[in-house]
Amino acid sequence: MTVYHALNPVFRHPSAVVPVAMSAAALLVLIVTLSIFGVTHDPDEGTAAHLWQLLMAGQVPVIAYFVIRWLPTAPGSGLRVLAVQLLAGLAACFPVYYFKL
Repeated sequence: MTVYHALNPVFRHPSAVVPVAMSAAALLVLIVTLSIFGVTHDPDEGTAAHLWQLLMAGQVPVIAYFVIRWLPTAPGSGLRVLAVQLLAGLAACFPVYYFKL
């Protein structure tokens, strides 16, 4: 059995994976920005902050589609994927909260 077959079958669909990838990209934006510039509390938000906001807000319609499409069809698998999406979003939000950015 390969890893692909062991994955949750609902997790193979783009509406399940895209929000996790967007959260990972938002976290990567934070990591790169913090490693290059450090923690700065400028009154003007920079490009990294706007990119992070777009990545996080852009997930909402995709997650809404996922909920509408998969929760009625496969509630158990759908809730597990939704939990992974939530954890990925929280992981991307944690540095903002911790560093008060």
